[in-house]
This record gives sequence, structure tokens and C-alpha cells, in this order.
Amino acid sequence: MKNKPVALARRHDTAGIDWNDVAALFTDVGWTRRDPAQLAAAFATSSHVIFIHEGECLVALGRTLDDGRYYAMLVDVAVAPSHQGAGLGAEVVAYLRGCLVDYRFVTLTAAPGKEGFYRRLGWLHQSSSMIWPVSAEQRTAHAVPREGSDETVS
Repeated sequence: MKNKPVALARRHDTAGIDWNDVAALFTDVGWTRRDPAQLAAAFATSSHVIFIHEGECLVALGRTLDDGRYYAMLVDVAVAPSHQGAGLGAEVVAYLRGCLVDYRFVTLTAAPGKEGFYRRLGWLHQSSSMIWPVSAEQRTAHAVPREGSDETVS
């Protein structure tokens, strides 16, 4: 007899979150290693959060940052590779975007290669977005040379 599928549980607060699991999820999706204690501190300052668990296993998460009125940003949207393609990323984005309906500007920075996912959800490329790269890796992954210039991003 096959095991019954475990229902997904959704949380909208950080109480009881295992920050080692959050750090592991970020590593699983290919992001740089993050310290669990620093993750707890970062998520504590978030305006909205969502964590999706399958049983005891963290399979998706996301959070927002905002100024309370005008500007808001979705950050740290991640879905375990084993659960990608099942609609969890779209659910996380929809929940977070729904929390920010009265803001004038809602933005996000897509992980390299994930731009198409956000476009399919209705997000548009922002022509005036800028970044101050804090590392060579970030410059290579996120910076785009100015049109008509000879500047490089590597």
C-alpha cells in the first residue's frame, strides 16, 4: 500500500519555524548559504511571510518588505526543487502580492533564470531598476551593461 500524500500546511508567521530548514531550502534552490540566526532576524523584520510545509518538511516560502504605504518588495520566494512545477511558487507570489494591494510600487528581484516564471504570473520587467552589486558574483548574475556602452558586468 502506498503512503497517503501529506497535506500541505501554510503559516503566515514565524513562530516555531526551524531556521535551519529555511537555510537548507535556500541552499537546495542554489542560493548562497545563509546563517539560520541571521535568517530569523531578517524574517522578523518582514511585513508578510508565508511558509508551506508538507508534514515536517519545509517546501516553499516567501516574504515581503515595505515602508507601510508606498513601496513594497517581494523577497526570498523559494520552492524546494522536489516541489517546483506544482503551483506552490505561484501560490506564494499570489499570497504576498495580495497583501500589498494598496502600495504604489510593488517590485521583486527574480533569481537568475526565473524571470519567465514571474512573467507568466503577470509581472513586467522594470526598465529603470538598478543594483549596487556587493560582490563580483552578484554583478555577474544581476547587472546588465548600459545599452550602447562598453561597460562589462564580469
